[in-house]
Amino acid sequence: MSNVISAADIDRITTLRVTDPAAVRAALRDRVRPARLPADGKLMLIAADHPARGAISVGSDPSAMADRASLLGRIVTALAQPGVDGILGQPDILEDLAVLGALDGKLVFGTMNRGGIVGANWELDDRMTAYDAAHAASMNLDGAKMLLRIEDTDPGVARTIETCAQAVTDLADRDLIAMLEPLPYEITAEGKAKLIKDDAKLLRATAIAAGLGATSAYTWLKLPAWSDIAAAAAVSTLPVLILGGDPGENWDAAFADWARALEQPTVRGLVIGRALLFPPDGDVASAVQRAAALVRPGGTS
Repeated sequence: MSNVISAADIDRITTLRVTDPAAVRAALRDRVRPARLPADGKLMLIAADHPARGAISVGSDPSAMADRASLLGRIVTALAQPGVDGILGQPDILEDLAVLGALDGKLVFGTMNRGGIVGANWELDDRMTAYDAAHAASMNLDGAKMLLRIEDTDPGVARTIETCAQAVTDLADRDLIAMLEPLPYEITAEGKAKLIKDDAKLLRATAIAAGLGATSAYTWLKLPAWSDIAAAAAVSTLPVLILGGDPGENWDAAFADWARALEQPTVRGLVIGRALLFPPDGDVASAVQRAAALVRPGGTS
């Protein structure tokens, strides 16, 4: 199932935060790092940056990701599975995991713009509220990720595009991967931002993302495996990681979508969070192993 993070573990982390906060930072900064990306050029990452923008629900459970001990246990289990290369996370979760010793030997990507709180009127004005490029570098992260939601009427989108473009440049200047997640959105009649699963609009959003920054040398894309993923993956030569989202009742179908996406030449792996951390049967280890086998059918890296 998943590792159990005990009350004693939580007490140890919180006590360290109280008595020696510098040690919390050092745990992440000074972790044992891989020398480079895997030699096969593929990546299997666990995503754990949802709570920072208020996205704590999974399926029918509105607070699934709100219990930190439970969430950490699931992530620790996922990271321990063969073929898992690392994690994408928000600062507090990454530091918790580092104190627990769960990040040694793993690639670590930090999240950047979490200011677009789910359901807020300003959701598409997605401000940089977590890592910036300077701190990603000082914490010895391997890169950082931005959410880029494209909608044609909200002025906050223009600010987000500009901020993401600067972050791509700033990360590249430090030889760090800039991971961009472009998604098409619309504003509903109630004034709320809504993801639209439209292939043509995803192509447009992907093209915008690929062109951001003063160089694309360090840019990777994070894309959904919708019906025409072949077209989205062909928008540029940038390496692509496939995201998971919340598959709801379509859990098995999600694996088929990921497998199909991985057939595309630019697609180099998966970055999956809720779908693997909260599988229907609760067996995190088996879910992660199943996904890792899609990335590396031979089980090697």
